Amino acid sequence: MSSETITTAIFLITTVVAASVLVMAIFPAISSMTGTFASTTHESDVRIRTDFKIIATYASSGTQTAQIWMKNIGSERISSTSIRDFATVLCGSPTNFRPIIYDPGTADGYWTYTIIQTSDNSYWDPGETLEVTCVTPKIPASPNYAFFQFTLANGIWRSTEFTVSP
Repeated sequence: MSSETITTAIFLITTVVAASVLVMAIFPAISSMTGTFASTTHESDVRIRTDFKIIATYASSGTQTAQIWMKNIGSERISSTSIRDFATVLCGSPTNFRPIIYDPGTADGYWTYTIIQTSDNSYWDPGETLEVTCVTPKIPASPNYAFFQFTLANGIWRSTEFTVSP
């Protein structure tokens, strides 16, 4: 009887030690997976809540300038820094366009922007309009079409083709 008790106690202690080792080995992996899933979920949530629409366009072949107005129709606000430093702008004709940089005064093309704000902050808030001005020699002569594409840092993009004025 006492040998059964000792054997049972040894098995019980072995089981507890084995369970502790298993938990200590698996817990860090589960913890790191939780962080990865949370980060991925947050990025997906931001992408889903980010949306904008091109609402008006104008291009002049005489000044080699295109102006595009876009409305933030999502629920995510977008910082000025994100727009200036990480957005990609393509502008030109539908068959001859190229990325242009945000750097006013660059000779071979540049773009600038203005947030037409309803609030006084440095964000493109939902409901606000972003006016983008592109100056590039790639704007075709009138009456051809111009091409414009705007891509945010998170990969959300919109593009359009529109008529060029003289």
